[in-house]
Amino acid sequence: MKKILAVLLAVMMVAGLCACGSAPAKEDPAATPSDETPPAAEETTPEAEEPAEPATTEEPVSEEAEVRSYKIGICQLVQHPALDAATQGFMDALNEKLGEGVCTFDNQDASGDSANCSIIVNGFVSDDVDLIMANATAPLQAAASATSTIPVLGTSVTDYATALDIADWNGVCGGNISGASDLAPLDQQAAMIKELFPDAKTVGLLYCSAEANSVYQCTVIEGYLKEMGYDVQWFAFTDTNDVASVTQDACDKVEVIYIPTDNTAASNTEAIANVVLAAGIPVVAGEEGICKGCGVATLSISYYDLGYATGEMAAEVLMGADISTMAVRTAANVTKEYNAANCEALNITIPEDYTAIAE
Repeated sequence: MKKILAVLLAVMMVAGLCACGSAPAKEDPAATPSDETPPAAEETTPEAEEPAEPATTEEPVSEEAEVRSYKIGICQLVQHPALDAATQGFMDALNEKLGEGVCTFDNQDASGDSANCSIIVNGFVSDDVDLIMANATAPLQAAASATSTIPVLGTSVTDYATALDIADWNGVCGGNISGASDLAPLDQQAAMIKELFPDAKTVGLLYCSAEANSVYQCTVIEGYLKEMGYDVQWFAFTDTNDVASVTQDACDKVEVIYIPTDNTAASNTEAIANVVLAAGIPVVAGEEGICKGCGVATLSISYYDLGYATGEMAAEVLMGADISTMAVRTAANVTKEYNAANCEALNITIPEDYTAIAE
């Protein structure tokens, strides 16, 4: 009996030990979080970082944001070949320097009216354009009055000091204005008159009194002509309406007529030609367009090249150059040219170093 009780007691003790050994297995779910946490963290970490990658490395507009477009206002005093060529050269230069489509051009014609220039330019200021190109003196003066902050570049402007009433001219306008000058050497133009018409005694200066740069040119060339012994007379028309009558008056009193780079004259060359050819009076002009319409000879620049140079300046300004320190640029080359048809009509022989103006 005692042996039976001892065996039963041993069995119970073994069962108790087995129960104690199985307790950790029952508590294993509570223990596994600490053992399995690292793998869980490895799975969730990449998922947490993925949303940040597109915003920092694959932003679709990052490169496009650096490309800027510019609004350019162009005020052209009047339509005629010289100013048209300058405007075209200006736009071509900007398109080539900055790329096609980068600049949007608002090209407006003032129809020869300075009041229209002010209206046009004030519109550009209201539109907050990035730059104004003033093609001729009146648009430049209007732009100078309309804004002191928007960059303004002139072209086809003869003398900036006269146009802007700048004393002590040093070649720089300062402020928000610069540009390119269409002034061909006036001493060489006077020498051309002497070369072609050495026996003439009187020269008439035909110009529009409303154009300050025409007055300037006439004043300067008068000095050279008087030094050469010519009697010089001034003949001023006020607008298109009296061009023909004033031209006729000049033809009645002088042997040769000089016309500076005058926009009103350039717009009325046919009316002038009808008078001077009938009267047999030769015209020496300040630029090719006027000569082609009513003159016999000119010492001219290329207005396309002039406009192109202005466009190069505009590209520099838009890219950050300081316009207040930019010197006014001048035409690099001048050419002796002649109008073959008018020379033949007036029986004038032209030296061999002159180039015929293309028809």
